[in-house]
Amino acid sequence: MSEEEVDRRIQEIGEQISRDYAGRQVHLVCVLKGGSFFLCELAKRITVPVSLDFMSVSSYGGDTKSSGVVKIVKDLDDPLAGKDVIVVEDIVDSGRTLSYLLEMLGGRGPSSLKLCTLLDKPERRVVDVKVDYTGFEIPDEFVVGYGLDYDQRYRNLPYIGIVEFD
Repeated sequence: MSEEEVDRRIQEIGEQISRDYAGRQVHLVCVLKGGSFFLCELAKRITVPVSLDFMSVSSYGGDTKSSGVVKIVKDLDDPLAGKDVIVVEDIVDSGRTLSYLLEMLGGRGPSSLKLCTLLDKPERRVVDVKVDYTGFEIPDEFVVGYGLDYDQRYRNLPYIGIVEFD
């Protein structure tokens, strides 16, 4: 997807969130590291008041496929009780990590909890996860750019590309 396509879709998601949360404040929880690029662009396009927090979870290790083991590397700084929370993720793949994360965050008492992802790979899903806001559905290919990496490289590409392995 080109930089222009990604930018246009993020604008549309920002407008939808602004309509859905009219008159309220939304608390965006970014899943680091990949989600940070998407979060920054999305937050700029939301017209209702926004607050931010960050967490880091790991389920991949050094591989290209999820291990299914979720480890919280950095937890949130602020409580979620009574807040309208949207978890912002770069990609939803197997659903294992997000399922665990949403259940854990839901236990912290937010008024509402939704999931927003730039990319969704529904054919890779092994755990059912409801995605409320999706940038793009993509096939089962390994992608980089716009925060997504391969071994910590290519995150800074302003577009989304496919990695082809020999």
